[in-house]
Amino acid sequence: MQKASLHNFDSEYIDSIYKIYSYYVENSVVTFDIKAPSKEKIKEKFLAIAEKKHPIIIAKTDEKIVGFAYASTYRPRPAYRFSCENAIYVDKNMLGQKIGSLLLAELIERARQFGFKQMIAIITKGTESSIALHKKFGFVIRGEFPKLGYKFGKWHDIVHMQREL
Repeated sequence: MQKASLHNFDSEYIDSIYKIYSYYVENSVVTFDIKAPSKEKIKEKFLAIAEKKHPIIIAKTDEKIVGFAYASTYRPRPAYRFSCENAIYVDKNMLGQKIGSLLLAELIERARQFGFKQMIAIITKGTESSIALHKKFGFVIRGEFPKLGYKFGKWHDIVHMQREL
């Protein structure tokens, strides 16, 4: 098992973020994007999150990016300003090496330091490793929504999980 270290986001990481995310778009229901956004769209998204000073964390092993996580605006209305939604993606070749745990632990701490009070995870039902990871860090299932997303010719349910920060 390779030891991962955590780093702050830098726009030079966009190519690696794009590769990791695109794999999940094209091969899984972890995300409901049907087509991978362009590198430019990914860059715009991450720069917007960074501009708000919301946490973005990069995991590296031997200078190779092997995962990323961020917490940002849950919903745009002002009353939600203390709530964030998280996202965690790990390189498909590095699954099972505790990188998701490393990222989520740090993400929770940085989100708390930022001033968020609640963290929401929206997870496709059937991705049990993601649900288990969030449960391990104190997230509780708050709702299940059947047939909310349609991808790969099939309907998929989602689960909303929440953790107080």
